[in-house]
Amino acid sequence: MSRPIVATINQQALRHNLTVVRQAAPASRVWSVVKANAYGHGIDRVRDALSATDGFALLNMEEAIQLREQGWKKPILLLEGFFHPDDLQLIDRYRLTTSVHSNWQINALAAARLSAPVDIYLKVNSGMNRLGFRPEQVNSAWQKLRALSNVGEMTLMAHFADAENPEGLIDPLQRIEQAAEGLNCPRSLSNSACTLWHPEAHFDWVRPGIVLYGASPSGDWQDIAGSGLQPVMTLSSEIIAVQQLQAGDGVGYGYRYRASSAQRIGVVACGYADGYPRHAPTGTPVCVDGVMTQVVGAISMDMITVDLTPCPQAGIGSAVELWGEQVKIDQVAKAAGTVGYELMCALAPRVPVRAI
Repeated sequence: MSRPIVATINQQALRHNLTVVRQAAPASRVWSVVKANAYGHGIDRVRDALSATDGFALLNMEEAIQLREQGWKKPILLLEGFFHPDDLQLIDRYRLTTSVHSNWQINALAAARLSAPVDIYLKVNSGMNRLGFRPEQVNSAWQKLRALSNVGEMTLMAHFADAENPEGLIDPLQRIEQAAEGLNCPRSLSNSACTLWHPEAHFDWVRPGIVLYGASPSGDWQDIAGSGLQPVMTLSSEIIAVQQLQAGDGVGYGYRYRASSAQRIGVVACGYADGYPRHAPTGTPVCVDGVMTQVVGAISMDMITVDLTPCPQAGIGSAVELWGEQVKIDQVAKAAGTVGYELMCALAPRVPVRAI
């Protein structure tokens, strides 16, 4: 029999979360962001569940082609654009929408031989200083692109560094307004946080990512507790051994935990080689047989140890939820000093995944 760890993807929760997004931004179309293999959930597992979206947004050309060859007819947006001039032939062939964030990409579009114009998302640097043209450069870049026969519909695009902050959009939106001056154009600005909390940034297209998968863009589950969003991924396993400790007994590598009195602990078939965060400390929440308890001691490659004091009925074979409906992924991530995004994306290939 195979090792008991499994990741379960709830497709109905995905459908529901897309509905929540539409309710939050009713006047906007939706790019469902499925980069990083749909945040670790698997593009093949989310494609049908998100079929009501207006388009998919991602990074890898290979994933875009996969969607097209599996029959997806609606728009696909390459969030980082193309990386080499030759990529334009694939963009043309598969009718993809590409972001443009650099002058060399404009020059490549001018030189390309395409069968039909491609749609463009011109990226504005809103102050995050990753990709995009500075506000004072945008009009010139826009006019150059607009003059090219290879360019079809054009949209202004930007991203925000601090959208979780109620004041985080003030300066970036001023920069975007400066960039858009004189341009009568559609816009796509809103990430997950903006979609939920900043309707002034919704405009024509929103680009939700993490909220589709039921986690918080701020990293704090309480921030979305009233939103109706549902966790999509559940990581579960079982207890495979039980140890009876005496006062002073240590647990795991480095004896990072020692029992202060007699205590039962359970050994769970899950470790950092499965994608569970290695730095999760004693106290990280976990659920055993429906009862909340905690991790104790260091996370091993293949095992973690949990306190069975709150659940004396638990034993070998007891069900364990590492994250999901009862233990929010944001709670585990926060305890480990990271974010739910990373845990989703870090799910290891050796973990079986099932869609329901």
